[in-house]
Amino acid sequence: MRPARGYVAGFTLIELLIVVAIIAIIAAIAIPSLLRARISANEAATVGDIRTVISSQAAYRSANGSWYEGRISCLNSPSTGCIPGYPTDAPTFLDSQLAALQVKTGYTRGFASGAAPPAAAFDGRISSPTSSTGYVYDATPVALGQTGIRGFGGDHSGLVCVNPAGQRPATTGLIALDTASPTCSPLQ
Repeated sequence: MRPARGYVAGFTLIELLIVVAIIAIIAAIAIPSLLRARISANEAATVGDIRTVISSQAAYRSANGSWYEGRISCLNSPSTGCIPGYPTDAPTFLDSQLAALQVKTGYTRGFASGAAPPAAAFDGRISSPTSSTGYVYDATPVALGQTGIRGFGGDHSGLVCVNPAGQRPATTGLIALDTASPTCSPLQ
């Protein structure tokens, strides 16, 4: 049937407003869930990166006379004056983005090395001149509450810990576990 003269078939203004209101309600429900999922994904990726650094330092240590590396960039390019005699075509230990301490998955990265080993400890072993007795790798959210909620850290003991306030874990060349006022609790 044809519409009456002057009548245009379509939606009324009230029907359009109801549809817009329904879409707004659905968006108000879905957006916070999506933001929480993004934060969880950022945190999981960051913990994975910390574990990767711990594993790469362990592998580097086996090639470096039982010492860790004090410069994280050497994990990506060990043949450039880091490990004497390391072949240029041999594999690297860490990818360039992690070794450059670039912001990744909403987290700022940091690295600190422990003390240098005593000179007598090298006893003829081939080792990097920037060898270290330990290290700490940490990550804090770029925008607290938006890119992440918690801060993370890992050290040469293999420990990965979390700071619930989103701050850098307390470090002194080794992650400090403070039970009185936890700044870094072991990740469960």
